[in-house]
Amino acid sequence: MPGIGSTLSRLRTLRDLFERGLKAASGKYQPAASARPTRLREIKDFGRNPGDLRMHVYVPDGLDPSSPLVVALHGCTQTAEVYDRGTGWSDLADRHGFIVIFPEQQPANNPKNCFSWFLPGDITRDSGEALSIRQMIAKAEDTFAIDRSRVFVTGLSAGGAMACVMLATYPEIFAGGAIIAGLPYGVASSVQEAFEAMFNERAPSSRALGGHVRAASSHRGPWPKVSVWHGTADTVVRPSNADHIIRQWLDVHKLPERASSEEQFGRHTRRVWTDASGNTRLEAYSIAGMAHGVPIATADVGATGPFFLEAGLSSTFHIARFWGLEGDEARRFAMQPRTDPAQIATSPPEFAAQGATPIDDILPQNDDRPWAGRPALDPNTAIAGAFKAAGLPVPSDTQQRNSRMVDPGGIIASALKAAGLTR
Repeated sequence: MPGIGSTLSRLRTLRDLFERGLKAASGKYQPAASARPTRLREIKDFGRNPGDLRMHVYVPDGLDPSSPLVVALHGCTQTAEVYDRGTGWSDLADRHGFIVIFPEQQPANNPKNCFSWFLPGDITRDSGEALSIRQMIAKAEDTFAIDRSRVFVTGLSAGGAMACVMLATYPEIFAGGAIIAGLPYGVASSVQEAFEAMFNERAPSSRALGGHVRAASSHRGPWPKVSVWHGTADTVVRPSNADHIIRQWLDVHKLPERASSEEQFGRHTRRVWTDASGNTRLEAYSIAGMAHGVPIATADVGATGPFFLEAGLSSTFHIARFWGLEGDEARRFAMQPRTDPAQIATSPPEFAAQGATPIDDILPQNDDRPWAGRPALDPNTAIAGAFKAAGLPVPSDTQQRNSRMVDPGGIIASALKAAGLTR
């Protein structure tokens, strides 16, 4: 049975693969220069905030009473302002009259600014980051007279996975959600399981995936409608995760796996699932050749930059349309892509040529929960393995003997944090 040293070594390899993927996915694009000051304002007093997040909000001028609310969750390495500029959510809010909340992670919580979409303390109802985001929504409802029947959540990557968390833990709050290059709820409960979920093709059964959502609250319906977006060339979060999200919500909505309809937008594909009354409950966009990021159409809304990729199809606009936020202006937008497919942002070929260990050689192939049920290790061995995997000096024998007076779990956690693997 492998010891904690080899386990952490594998974990570090996965982390390095993740970081190379992020670099490759963003390296072709420079951040877009902002022609305007930030449009967002921060609200600091919005509740107990157990997840230690920041709350930013955009409120258009002349907003009607009982306006809709959108919660937009940024991806790793991003901020609220960057996510707004790239997606164009505040611009669309001006056009159609809704409020946008932009929760923001803090580097003290996660060195990559990722939301903690996999940590049990942050993805359980009424705790951690999930509760912080819920408190932001409550603050907006009390401050701006929100229409509580029209609250929505969306996000990219870790933000997309966190959007899944919010839909699962507070389904009674949301009328709809949209997940871009994200992961389903409940497929990871630790750092290593998170990396495996990102890179592994395997997933639990549809029933098990749906069961994660049903177990997250006492809610029994009706359930939010869901929009899923993923690029076919994504090397950071494998496109199979989109299928897992789809199966999760099909099971929750009790819909068949076969789509009710399918349509093409150039090379891109949209599938739609409707309920017995003909109402669309789930849609899924597969963006041909696109790498990890948000598909945008700068002719409509948004700006290109790292993880904001010109696809000729604006996910921001079409998500708002799916939720019924766009009003009559939808008629002005053509449904066909506005960019030559050859110009769509694909995964840079240099990523595959960097000599990374093949992911299938890193991931376990049999046990669905390969990190569970392993025997306890000697604390000294665990501590030495943790420090070695973290690239830190291994404690001497004397230091290890003295460490018996210290919680070894705390030492290992410190080493993981030093390695940038957790907070």
